[in-house]
Amino acid sequence: MDHNRTKGEISHRLGINVDKIKNVIVWGNHSDTQFPDVSHGYLSPEGTPLIEAINDENFLHNDFLTFVQKRGSVIINKRKYSSALSAAKAIVDHMHDWIFGTPEGQFVSMGVVSDGSYGINEGLIYSFPVECKNGEYHIVQGLEISEFARSKMQITMNELIEEKNLAYEVLKIK
Repeated sequence: MDHNRTKGEISHRLGINVDKIKNVIVWGNHSDTQFPDVSHGYLSPEGTPLIEAINDENFLHNDFLTFVQKRGSVIINKRKYSSALSAAKAIVDHMHDWIFGTPEGQFVSMGVVSDGSYGINEGLIYSFPVECKNGEYHIVQGLEISEFARSKMQITMNELIEEKNLAYEVLKIK
């Protein structure tokens, strides 16, 4: 859902169809610490990098980030219940990508068990960029991560560690 919201906000900002936006990433937790990252994204078919198309670092580091992080709570506050249709659409998109695969050279965001990629603690359920093929997913490796992105990824990882520790405490698991 957050992946779709990220693409939707960019398409709105650029005045283009959402289908033209490729390879955005939502890192981390489904919460207000998630990090929507467009640094590896581009416009299809021309290949223009999203960073170049948007051309507004202040927007990307502030309004855009806050919009995606807070969108769920804004909807709940306004409607008094969650956006079930957005969740349903996200489930359909997610399952389609997982089962039928992602196009060659493209990836999507999925919450999967971390294998330690990008310095994220092994075993955490964390949203990563993944490629899907033959009903399997693989975390995309080797993406360059800026210091800004790394700091945001760390914040959302720390939140997940806290949530895991709390769950273990409640369940009396060490």
